[in-house]
Amino acid sequence: MTAPKVFVSHASEDKARFVVDFARRLRENGVDAWLDQWEMKPGDSLVDKIFEEGLREARAVVIVLSATSVRKPWVREELNASVVNRISRGTKLIPVVIDDCDVPEALRSTVWQKIDNLDDYGESLQRILSVIFDVTDKPALGAPPARFAGPAPLIAGLSRVDDLVIRVIARRQIDEGAGLVEWDRLKAEPILRDVPQQELLDSLEILKRHDFIRVREVIGALHVVLTDLGFLKFAEAYVDDYQGTVNQIAALLVNENVRQNRELAARVNKPVAFIDFVLNLMESNGYIKVSKYIGGQSHVREVSASLRRALQSA
Repeated sequence: MTAPKVFVSHASEDKARFVVDFARRLRENGVDAWLDQWEMKPGDSLVDKIFEEGLREARAVVIVLSATSVRKPWVREELNASVVNRISRGTKLIPVVIDDCDVPEALRSTVWQKIDNLDDYGESLQRILSVIFDVTDKPALGAPPARFAGPAPLIAGLSRVDDLVIRVIARRQIDEGAGLVEWDRLKAEPILRDVPQQELLDSLEILKRHDFIRVREVIGALHVVLTDLGFLKFAEAYVDDYQGTVNQIAALLVNENVRQNRELAARVNKPVAFIDFVLNLMESNGYIKVSKYIGGQSHVREVSASLRRALQSA
């Protein structure tokens, strides 16, 4: 990368107390600072050197404003040329104020850098370098919270938060095998952590009203559980080829006499909790009768003729 050239406009009276050290520190930080005492030799044309080489080629112009420089006609000429360049070529104009002085009219609408301590101005220097190199310490733009982003909910009648909540409950119940989902665990989920508590409670109330969840108090703590209807709505919206998986389970029941929930889960490569929900729905529709045992085991003890006929027509 070519070093950016920066012209330092100043009054000669300010050289010793600030300008030379400032220009040197610019160069130490990769800036090709143009300072007259370094660039001009005996016999050089003052006008050509400053206006044709210094100002014309500069990416930025630093104008050191002091009680002395604001009264100098030569600095004012450089300022006028800088303003013209700024308008015509996009040259950055960086006023650096080192005294209590009246800022020239041409610069009053420009943000300037004030330096109060000429012996300690590292922080100000870094801000000036940021302008020269066109970088910012503004944090990168992050992703918006999940409740404001992403696709619209796939379950009709639900808000984004409702949709997120039911998906979290379903994941914890189905994929992780949690029988009941604790309120504290629910609100601590990363995807829900930024949702206000009242908004989460409102969501639970809406999901309960839709009969998608049940809310219970167990040993003084709030717990939620997905209903069969809630599972159905979730699965139809978010489980790939859900109906195909249901048909596969029905085929195993009818054709291969596979009746244990855990064996069904292994055969279709789904969690046991997923199978239990599907069996519950089949039983509620009169297709099967299920016996459930302590420890999470269940057994399909009866398969109806209607399931066999439904499977034939599928």
